Amino acid sequence: MTTPTSSGAEGSRPAQTIAYPSPTSRTRHGPPGDPVVVVLFGATGDLARRKLLCGLGHLVGLDFTPEIEVIGTSLEDMDDEEFRTFARESIAAVGARKLSEAQWTAFESCLHYVPTSAGPAALAAKVAESRARLGDDARLLHYLSVPPKAAPKVIDTLRAAALVDRARVIMEKPFGEDLESAVALNAELHETFDESQIFRIDHFLGKEAAQNILAFRFANGLFEPIWNRNFIDHIQIDVPEKLGLDARAAFYEPTGAYKDMVVTHLFQVMAFVAMEPPTALEPRAISEEKNKVFRSLEPVLPGDVVRGQYAGYRREEGVDPESDTETFIALRAHIDNWRWAGVPFYLRTGKRLAEGQRIISIAFKEAPKSMFPAGSGIGTEGPDHLTFDLADESRVSLSFYGKRPGPGMRLDKLSMQFSAVETERTDDILEAYERLILDAMNGDHTLFTTAEGIESLWERSAPLMEDPPTVKPYAPGSWGPNQIHQLIAPHAWRLPFERNWREKR
Repeated sequence: MTTPTSSGAEGSRPAQTIAYPSPTSRTRHGPPGDPVVVVLFGATGDLARRKLLCGLGHLVGLDFTPEIEVIGTSLEDMDDEEFRTFARESIAAVGARKLSEAQWTAFESCLHYVPTSAGPAALAAKVAESRARLGDDARLLHYLSVPPKAAPKVIDTLRAAALVDRARVIMEKPFGEDLESAVALNAELHETFDESQIFRIDHFLGKEAAQNILAFRFANGLFEPIWNRNFIDHIQIDVPEKLGLDARAAFYEPTGAYKDMVVTHLFQVMAFVAMEPPTALEPRAISEEKNKVFRSLEPVLPGDVVRGQYAGYRREEGVDPESDTETFIALRAHIDNWRWAGVPFYLRTGKRLAEGQRIISIAFKEAPKSMFPAGSGIGTEGPDHLTFDLADESRVSLSFYGKRPGPGMRLDKLSMQFSAVETERTDDILEAYERLILDAMNGDHTLFTTAEGIESLWERSAPLMEDPPTVKPYAPGSWGPNQIHQLIAPHAWRLPFERNWREKR
């Protein structure tokens, strides 16, 4: 597989093609390409501890990256050795990946640290040291694992430290709080970085299953011809979470479920499901087709939305006792174009729900039933569904009616299922952040959002944000407020499932 890199403001060199070696041919120095100095802002924060440090270590341990050095920077005052100890303890305690001793040994020498309080000059000096070790052609990758309001200050630091040339910057969500703030943030970013240098991250799009949607649709002649309003009845994107605030009240209170999850994640996944075939599976073509979906999205109206808040939320530490923040949201969206006119998209997500799931469910229109005898069972279990599970197992299921063995015409709902863990390439599955960091190193924007796309979504969110419906209470461990059933009627929510996923034997 080849991944094109971008050029432009990042430097005068022409675009390159990075060829990934097979697992058996990787060398100690990783795939060819310019070395990279990763500057990790917020290096002692929760995301860095859980995902980023172990993800970088995993990539280095597998030789998936070019030669890299990682410079952590945060409020804590520590030196290189203390940061390495911190990283190792964090990975062991809460890291999504556990590194082997060999992987840690390969990664440890890459780690360096400079406290934020030391200022831009100290950061520039630390980067210069890494570049001296890696070579003058080393690129910079700045990962802003900081709250969105802190991002402008970090950009100012990078400008003051002269760390903009040959640099790329990864921005964490949410990207703005409304249209006005998103436009202002984009304008501020573009004063320092060209759009080709900016990578707005959505970890949902880094999952194998999300990318498998593109392969499933466009590599198979079976499904793309029926991927439209003539054959599809409705679509559900359902991401319930069992977790609560998890000590994130300071972030969640002013944000809520819509800004935290729908604009940043669920609408992005919806674009993969709804987009037209791109001219090529390359960043510019895919981004343009996603942006067409966002431009065709009808405004999100308050009457098409159910907002909820779990019982006990207002008693959480750091939460306003009279808070109107939604911890749950379900909505009905419409895309006004030739492919999807009249097909509702139902989106749901929330905290403290019955299960933690991440599914996309395509409901096909039901066949005429008049030819089947009464009592045959046709139509009793709903329409045929194609379901994508966005969990790391990357599972796909197709349900359909089939004849029950025996005399007479009795029908049962059957299913065919596939899981990535059933293949021989399980070890090659990258965690979402790992894939996205690797893509950003290589300048591949395919799985990242654009300034135009995010501004389009905030613009279409304006009616809801200007007049949000009252939050409805729901019990922790439930599926949300009762009003969600009126929202989706005459259909029904796929979760909880009528059948279990088949587990690998």
